[in-house]
Amino acid sequence: MKARSRSSLIRTRRSNKRQKPRTDETWHAKRVLRELRSLGTKRNVEGMARFGIVAKDVYGVSKPKLDELARKIGRNHSLGLALWKTGNHDARILAGLVAEQRLVTNKQMERWVRDFDNWDVCDGTCCHLFVFAAPAWRKAHSWSRRKKEFEKRAGFALAAFLACHDKKAPDAEFRKYLEVIEREAWDERNFVRKAVNWALRNIGKRNLSLNRASIASAQRIAMQDSRTAHWIAADALRELKSEAVQTRLRLRGT
Repeated sequence: MKARSRSSLIRTRRSNKRQKPRTDETWHAKRVLRELRSLGTKRNVEGMARFGIVAKDVYGVSKPKLDELARKIGRNHSLGLALWKTGNHDARILAGLVAEQRLVTNKQMERWVRDFDNWDVCDGTCCHLFVFAAPAWRKAHSWSRRKKEFEKRAGFALAAFLACHDKKAPDAEFRKYLEVIEREAWDERNFVRKAVNWALRNIGKRNLSLNRASIASAQRIAMQDSRTAHWIAADALRELKSEAVQTRLRLRGT
């Protein structure tokens, strides 16, 4: 995505072999909130606002500090659920880092997606947690039809992350999702159109076959009677046809 203030939130790779919590430490929501409050800064809150991240309850904890705290805590699904319920912005990002991927249910995903109110909470939760959950593909499709901006963004964010992380998914799954992208390329809302574009580009960088399919989709999108569609197509084509992407895919032999 073009907005990069907390882009490390999106790209950070974390091992599923997260250390277990130390037995001599008891982590609970109130303790974590105290820790987050001590780590946050007004400067970070102001910096977040410049990139469209505005929340009612936020401490302004940097992503590296959130990652460090998550490693210290370890995987703890019940704590993740409790942190989400606090409504605190930083706590919700941390919730996605400490909750256990294998325990994520359809019901939890539906509860949390309705609370998405910022792109970094949306993208971070999808990146670190939801993309590894069993219902991920189903949600990528169903959320793409949502009316609320960040719920709809979540569907395309999931598709973008699935293109990176779901190594076993057949090309047919992604070709089917290209149809979703073409269908929704009209949505002019900033955080939706950018996610549609993001999903299109990530699918097109998965392998040579999907690159060709994504370029064809982008060319069809460019023919739609929509300024938003024209932007999505032009931006995607610029990257997908670039020598850098084409060379990388050829070298991978995919």
